Amino acid sequence: MKRIILITGGQRSGKSSYAEQMALSWSENPIYMATARVWDDEFRQRVERHQASRGTQWTNIEEEKTLSRHDVTGRVVVIDCVTLWCTNFFFDLHADVQQALQAVKDEFDRFTAQDATFLFVTNEIGLGGVSEHALQRQFTDLEGWTNQYIAARADEVVLMISGIPIKIK
Repeated sequence: MKRIILITGGQRSGKSSYAEQMALSWSENPIYMATARVWDDEFRQRVERHQASRGTQWTNIEEEKTLSRHDVTGRVVVIDCVTLWCTNFFFDLHADVQQALQAVKDEFDRFTAQDATFLFVTNEIGLGGVSEHALQRQFTDLEGWTNQYIAARADEVVLMISGIPIKIK
């Protein structure tokens, strides 16, 4: 049975750990779908450390944009994270917010058409002050609208604050 869960909050609020614990409570072999684009050696080492720390029970998939090309039917999947996923569309589409938003929505719909349990991890980057940089303001809009889109389709939404999950839907 398909289930969509959105886990949101600030940086280092415990979102990923919470998603991983949930996934492991439901599956002995969950999927960890990482959306980060590796742009330098330091970040590549960080990705490798994260993969190693998850352990052998996880199936690790690195996918920058096209999540739907992976068959996850019947599986529990942690998608970490929506923010980096949006970043990839945003920059590949030359900061065109509307085009990136539509591309993200379309890909989300294709991916979640599968019968699986999806745990999307995202950031609430709009909780802080308004950036003085136009590009950052545009990205904040994209992220906020994407989070709203996913939350509206989610069966459950959890806000993480200082490692404490607060169910908001």
